[in-house]
Amino acid sequence: MIEAGERSATPALARRAAKLYRLPPTDLELPAELDANGAACDLPREFGALGYPGFSHVRAGAKRNPAETLLLALARNDLDPRLTEALPWILLSYPEMDWRWIVSQAKLRDLQNRLGFVTNLALRLAEAQERYAEIVPILARREADLELARLQREGTLCRDSMTAPERDWLRRNRPPEAARWNLLAGITPRQLRYGA
Repeated sequence: MIEAGERSATPALARRAAKLYRLPPTDLELPAELDANGAACDLPREFGALGYPGFSHVRAGAKRNPAETLLLALARNDLDPRLTEALPWILLSYPEMDWRWIVSQAKLRDLQNRLGFVTNLALRLAEAQERYAEIVPILARREADLELARLQREGTLCRDSMTAPERDWLRRNRPPEAARWNLLAGITPRQLRYGA
């Protein structure tokens, strides 16, 4: 019935089929609209399931399409810094993600500056490592796409609870890329362990 299109597969069945046929997680269906609340979302387990080395010790949860995991993380007002560091890794590890879906969902939630900055971090990491040479042009195009949708409003990279003194310090000391994306963020590619 599923093969004939008479019945749709449940997300759990789709994940089991993807595992059985050894399909990449990017083949998992994306929701029509992102549930930004992500109440049932355990991001460390999801990053572990996707293969992120920083969470390899966490018992992996059910795999989700990495595009959805990326946006669920970016939509968080406050995100554990270890998860924030993992965001560029998703772009490096899964360059075949559905970029149209990602950008449209990011725009619906005003996340394009966060996504643009994370894309810039991934691009700078890719440029510094020969093993990512083939995805440098892909990431460069993606950042250019987001440049057209950049918001003027200043935001943070998933740290909305930071204090006023922290915000002032970051405004003065953030990297130029963070300033370009109007984000109060201090993360640089050199700080990302997997970038070495």
